[in-house]
Amino acid sequence: MVLVLGVSAGAGGARAVLNHTDQPHLPPLDRVRIPRRAGASVEESVLAAIRRMRVAALARDECVTATVVTCRSDLHGDAIRAAAGPSVTIVDEPLAQLRYLRFTGLLPDTDSVMLYDLGSSGLTVTHADCRTDTILASQRSTVLSGDGYDALLRWQLARGGVATDRRTTRTHREMLSRARVVTATDADTGERAVVTRSDLAALCEAGLHHSASFVRKMIEDTGVRPGALVLLGGCVRNPALRHAVGQLVDLPIVYDPEPEYVSARGAVLLAARKPSRLRMPRLRAGATADPVARSGPGRRKFLAAVAVTATLGGAVAGLLGTDDRADEKTPPTPAQFIDGSLPAK
Repeated sequence: MVLVLGVSAGAGGARAVLNHTDQPHLPPLDRVRIPRRAGASVEESVLAAIRRMRVAALARDECVTATVVTCRSDLHGDAIRAAAGPSVTIVDEPLAQLRYLRFTGLLPDTDSVMLYDLGSSGLTVTHADCRTDTILASQRSTVLSGDGYDALLRWQLARGGVATDRRTTRTHREMLSRARVVTATDADTGERAVVTRSDLAALCEAGLHHSASFVRKMIEDTGVRPGALVLLGGCVRNPALRHAVGQLVDLPIVYDPEPEYVSARGAVLLAARKPSRLRMPRLRAGATADPVARSGPGRRKFLAAVAVTATLGGAVAGLLGTDDRADEKTPPTPAQFIDGSLPAK
């Protein structure tokens, strides 16, 4: 049996899975998540994940015969290639995602799908043609993110008298993916506060409305209605969040039980490919996938939305806090509420 390694690289770090090529449908033999250090390059966490998994393979008296890394941008891909060497295959992340979804039968029998990838640092939405594996459009927004939701939850707990650091708040948020209710405790005072899935959904409501608008504008821009919305990234593990997205976006929902590992497992399936770089073709700039021209007003609405988002981003850029403990008295402004940041002390 051939042992292969699939790695997904993102702004928040790297995830890796180790498996045999003839058993991609089975749970991985081993897996690891390496968070990205503050100020570190994207390739650092990727190299750490590769080293960790190669050690795990040697412990099984086996060696990794192929390593495939998925990434979102050419900039990341070039950096990883320079650091890891030519033996590593670099793959466009949406290609690996589609490959895994197709293998598992989750990819619907439609012309196109929308990949909604919500991770720790932001949301990436990709409209992909399933017949040709072509990217019709792709955009990224940092208006909502897992880090932003953590900040909102930290602020909510602080209002209840419980101060927590970033890591503890992340743990509480992830626990809400498995439990309906979580009790948080202040390590210094012993104060306790209860937070529910519904509480988290309410905190995320503004950001989710923004993401739904983001999806609708992309559909309008491409002129093609996708057959499904595929939810990816660790943030969508939360059932309340998935339900809210489904209510806001009028599309069938596709969801894998381990959405944060879809990219890495798709990379394992692509390990047999020989090229050192696998790219997805993209619709040329300014082209539409539908021969029928879109109306002028629709285009104007899209440009207006872009302008509003850019203004909002500039307004909140100076509001990011750096303390590990939330401000207990000052609630976030509406702009901060969408962005997920907290006021600096």
